[in-house]
Amino acid sequence: MTYAASEITVRVGSATLLENASLEVQPGEIVAVAGPNGAGKTTLVRALSGDVDPAAGSVIMAGRALRQWPPGELARRRAVMSTDRAVAFAFSAQEVALMGRMPLHGGDPNDSDRAVIDSLLGAVDCTHLAARVFATLSTGERQRVQLARAIAQVADADDAHESAPETSERYLLLDEPTSSLDPAHQHAAMRLLRREADAGRGVLAVLHDLNLAAAYADRVALMHDARIVEIGPPSQVLRADLLEQVFEMPMLVIPHPHLPHPLVIAEPHAELD
Repeated sequence: MTYAASEITVRVGSATLLENASLEVQPGEIVAVAGPNGAGKTTLVRALSGDVDPAAGSVIMAGRALRQWPPGELARRRAVMSTDRAVAFAFSAQEVALMGRMPLHGGDPNDSDRAVIDSLLGAVDCTHLAARVFATLSTGERQRVQLARAIAQVADADDAHESAPETSERYLLLDEPTSSLDPAHQHAAMRLLRREADAGRGVLAVLHDLNLAAAYADRVALMHDARIVEIGPPSQVLRADLLEQVFEMPMLVIPHPHLPHPLVIAEPHAELD
């Protein structure tokens, strides 16, 4: 079973934001979505999550069309982290993270829910921020708390709720989860997502940092002009010729000196022929 988009097209007025896009996320893998600004990455996440209705194509989760899933069951099986992470009320960081368990506890969290949140806040280096009002946190701190919230939504618990999914097939759809983080927290976040994938979650993450995609993703979907132009292992997709075409600047791709994945270096002072 997979989470899949099949020939998705999204239009707003006369503008085509996503055209004929097909992609699948399998349990146990990280799929990174990369590409320049305006390529359609956020629209792809919104279409996969059901936030926008495609003009053509379909989205299928675990063999069933997304629109056929009851909202509560859908929320227990897939979590979404968008770029719009504002919280209107004076909730604490812990309370915001605990919102991820709402589809399971329905407003009555138990000790297992709180243990999940405590563990995840520790994993994103936010334990010391748990009691702080969420709105007073820095952009990066808020982002880390929201990542904890998203993962909490599909996390296991020792004391399972009756409403918990019977299967471990669950998914994370994340729009730029590392964009405001410093390098140490970027890698901590990606290690956490790698842990989730290794536990059987399917993870799709929009990433601007091509080297994070190379280091942690099983596959990379490269987008340009509202289309997915190539999808495959990082070594297949992160090629200098293709990256230069998509980003319209010279790129150098070399073997990483210490790790088994490519290293991408932008060459800002060079010009394309």
